[in-house]
Amino acid sequence: MTDPLPLGSTIGILGGGQLGRMLSVAAARLGFKCHIFEPGTKPPAGDVAHAVTTASYEGIDALTRFAKACDVVTFEFENIPTSALDVIEAHALIRPGREALRVSQDRLTEKNYLQDLGLTVAPFADIPDAAAMTQAMNTVGTPSILKTRRFGYDGKGQARLKTPQDADAALADMQDAPAILEGFVDFDFEVSVIAARGPSGDVACFDPGENVHRNGILHTTTVPARLSSAQKTDAVLLTAKILNALEYIGVMGVELFVADGQLIVNEIAPRVHNSGHWTQNGCTVDQFEQHIRAIAGWPLGDGTRHADVVMENLIGDDMDRVPALARAADTALHLYGKAETKPGRKMGHVNRISR
Repeated sequence: MTDPLPLGSTIGILGGGQLGRMLSVAAARLGFKCHIFEPGTKPPAGDVAHAVTTASYEGIDALTRFAKACDVVTFEFENIPTSALDVIEAHALIRPGREALRVSQDRLTEKNYLQDLGLTVAPFADIPDAAAMTQAMNTVGTPSILKTRRFGYDGKGQARLKTPQDADAALADMQDAPAILEGFVDFDFEVSVIAARGPSGDVACFDPGENVHRNGILHTTTVPARLSSAQKTDAVLLTAKILNALEYIGVMGVELFVADGQLIVNEIAPRVHNSGHWTQNGCTVDQFEQHIRAIAGWPLGDGTRHADVVMENLIGDDMDRVPALARAADTALHLYGKAETKPGRKMGHVNRISR
């Protein structure tokens, strides 16, 4: 697809969670239809989409019908089986491209890729077995974090090591899955940059946001972040470097540690990102519309921030606060329509605005 996607075209979204839901709303505002592919029943995105296919990512026939019904296909999470992408790509364009998925689906591949770009990452070591873990204690050492190379999110698939004596237990926690040991970064704070790149190579970055996590899950994102002008510029430039190297199309989130003034890349996410939700009320064009614009070949929008924002995730029993939040001034609620509240489950978010 070289020309802009015509109005009324269908955008396929792999995954039907809250990110797919908000992408669908943004697409509808621009005159597009969305078709959700999701294995689970009654996905949040299904409430606001034009069509939903409920099927496994191993279902070749369902994937084929879905791809043929779409003009372009995107995704709301990165752990999509390669076999499913093979089927879809035979019938529809996938944006962002598969190289970004290949890099981000494996933490070791991602670390090596970023390091090869000349970017700073935390010390790391591949841990295929116990012998490699012993060796890593001499190189990476402790404190450190052992993570599965694939399929971890929101603190899952991770084990912290305070001393070398924790190594055996941490390795057992991985349950024989390939792992990577990352040295602990004594950072001052964490920021993320949400950026978009269009098919013509134009790049637009939102202001960096400062993140606070609780129990491995993002708690708040605050803009503006505590960055100097030089740090802000460096954060934007390194993000653009990653997008250009990948020839990326769409929105990406890049998480950074700030340690003694240095920017250390933690990880990349080839999709719209939780830490970019503040853009919904802080910018004229938010991250979801920006992603739709990029994959549709439209001009990127103006992501200039017009307000200071604190985004807070509503997790589990935080939903009990919704009546009070609904009455609060300068507060925007974004609820995901999930039927069941569970501990640790993201149920929505709130953006508090100050001008």
